Amino acid sequence: MHFRTADTFFKALGRLTAQEQAQVKITVFDLQRDQGGSGLQMHRIDNSKDPNFWSVRVSRDIRIIVHKTASSFLVCFVAHHDDAYAWAERRRIDRHPTTGAAQIVEIRERVIEIKMPAVVPAVADFAEPEVDEPEPVIFAGLDHQDLLSVGVPEDWIDDVLAATEARFLDIADHLPGEAAEALLEYATVGILPRHGTWSLQTEPFEHPDAQRRFRVMENREELARALDYPWDQWTVFLHPSQRSVVEREFAGPARVAGSAGTGKTVVALHRTARLLKGAPGSRVLLTTFSSPLANRLRAKLPMLAADDGRLLPRVTVRSWEGIARELFTLINGHEPRVARSGQVASALKAAMAATGLQDYSERFLISEWTNAIDAWQIRSLDAYQAVRRVGRRSRLGARQREQLWPVLDSVRQTLQRQHVLTWSMIFEQVADHYRDKSAKPFTHVIVDEAQDLGVPQLRMLSAIMEDRPNALFLAGDLGQRIFREPFSWRELGVDVRGRSTTLKVNYRTSHQIRQAADRLLPPAIRDADGIEEERSGTVSIFNGPEPILCQCESEATEAQTVGTWLADSLADGIEPDEIGVFVRHEALLPRARAAVRNAGAAVMEISDRPEQTNGRVSVGTMHMAKGLEFKAVVVMACDDEELPLQSRMETAADSGEIEEIFDTERRLFYVACTRARDRLMVSGVEPVSDFFADFGDTD
Repeated sequence: MHFRTADTFFKALGRLTAQEQAQVKITVFDLQRDQGGSGLQMHRIDNSKDPNFWSVRVSRDIRIIVHKTASSFLVCFVAHHDDAYAWAERRRIDRHPTTGAAQIVEIRERVIEIKMPAVVPAVADFAEPEVDEPEPVIFAGLDHQDLLSVGVPEDWIDDVLAATEARFLDIADHLPGEAAEALLEYATVGILPRHGTWSLQTEPFEHPDAQRRFRVMENREELARALDYPWDQWTVFLHPSQRSVVEREFAGPARVAGSAGTGKTVVALHRTARLLKGAPGSRVLLTTFSSPLANRLRAKLPMLAADDGRLLPRVTVRSWEGIARELFTLINGHEPRVARSGQVASALKAAMAATGLQDYSERFLISEWTNAIDAWQIRSLDAYQAVRRVGRRSRLGARQREQLWPVLDSVRQTLQRQHVLTWSMIFEQVADHYRDKSAKPFTHVIVDEAQDLGVPQLRMLSAIMEDRPNALFLAGDLGQRIFREPFSWRELGVDVRGRSTTLKVNYRTSHQIRQAADRLLPPAIRDADGIEEERSGTVSIFNGPEPILCQCESEATEAQTVGTWLADSLADGIEPDEIGVFVRHEALLPRARAAVRNAGAAVMEISDRPEQTNGRVSVGTMHMAKGLEFKAVVVMACDDEELPLQSRMETAADSGEIEEIFDTERRLFYVACTRARDRLMVSGVEPVSDFFADFGDTD
């Protein structure tokens, strides 16, 4: 008999107190050992429509709901006595007649609504009352068989066919996940996704849709790992689209894309664990753009790997700069000395003075050095003449580049004499050392937030890994690119054409927040290699309140308004460490702190170890929001000259840079807003950011 757990059990477990959870875990271990429950108090739930539902006593008031058949023992739910029984009485477990997948079906209890006749007062001149046009149904183009083909339970077909747009979101909450997602996609793009055929002779719990909500627990260790992290559903259950990417074999570099909340990081983590388990001699680098995010990835890996002392020592989790620093030190015997921005500017001024160059502004030359010479690791005039200046519209002919080269090249020479290096130079030295060596530090490299890779980082990562199938896997979203200008991966030997997958199911962000945030970005984004990420058709699997946009008269008013919203969220049961408040830059942090204090909460500055919140509200810049998620988020101080940041716009050297900065600021705003799961508030002092108009209506 298979011992299985359902995602509904883990969600319910997370709602209990720590003491109650501990008692439940002990009982579940006992059930796994003795599925007959001979040492436990078990009772059939008589009022359930499904005769296989039983309750298991945990304590005086806590009950676990299990589903028992001859071939399966399924742990379904846990709650206080009355709530647990009510859950079981309203559900049954069925095999869908068309898809063949096992489903937990909520029983549709029909309510006959009787409309009372309206009383119309007698008047001399009776006017015919205005009758509102009925709201159109949104699935008029579908029939019963269409709905069955995507997993809609037969009980709910009539309700779905009669659903209006406003009504459907309520209905979707009661449907199995695959059915709700398919119908949301149809409502969004007008196309009903078609699932592959699946033999009805196959065990219903083995269907891909069933595996997203039911999991066989092979042994006590696997069950213990799942119970230790009940709030992280992705440690146990994967969506079929995610699982297919995790398990797929790739002959060359591969990429997974998708908008915020679609689980790209989840896929990267599961793929890391798969490589560690499937290749005994593998040495895996899991890397991303920042140390704080690398720390969070490192903390999650033990949830996936039942480490016996041989797995986790074979994975290195570092930021791009972190692994470059580590390898540079290993190669040279000392850590690199990193050049400060002021040293670059001083070297450039000295070169301009020495050559008498006056036709170009200092701002333009700094931008040219940063975004062309250093970013592309240009080391000769020939290379400078050949480079395509992506995103830069100030055209430079061959003679102009020849004139500029002595000044730009002297910056690198000056830094070398000072024995300091830019990060691009550090990446370059590491790449040069390992490029032609047969012995590489890593067999596989997995990159999270890959959209923010630059040329130096990608060249280094390519040089430090072995040339083998599945060696390079990249996860990222072009819509969240906030650090780097676009460039061609293919020109650097990283060709993901034919090996690129876009995830479409958003399980982190509510439908309302995702829909509002998506207005900030175009429906499709094309990279420098011509690969298009189609953003339309993404669906969220749960609902929440509409985001709130607030234009305030003063900073004091904003702090009070945001403080009240935060206090209401806390009063509704959201914990302080489930709330994040973000601003554009550090100088605006006092406004965020004031709002949190007005809510009567303590502040935690987001740092390298954000998991240690100790019951405080997280406060930080929008850049620090990357990789985080909260139940409630405030993005505040979105004033006109703060977002997009006026001081940054003024540093642009040409119109191309202005456009790129503006788009980057928009993407940064998108990143901050999509950290929210259930609740989102966006605020600013009048005049507010132009992005408000794109995001939605203001209060």
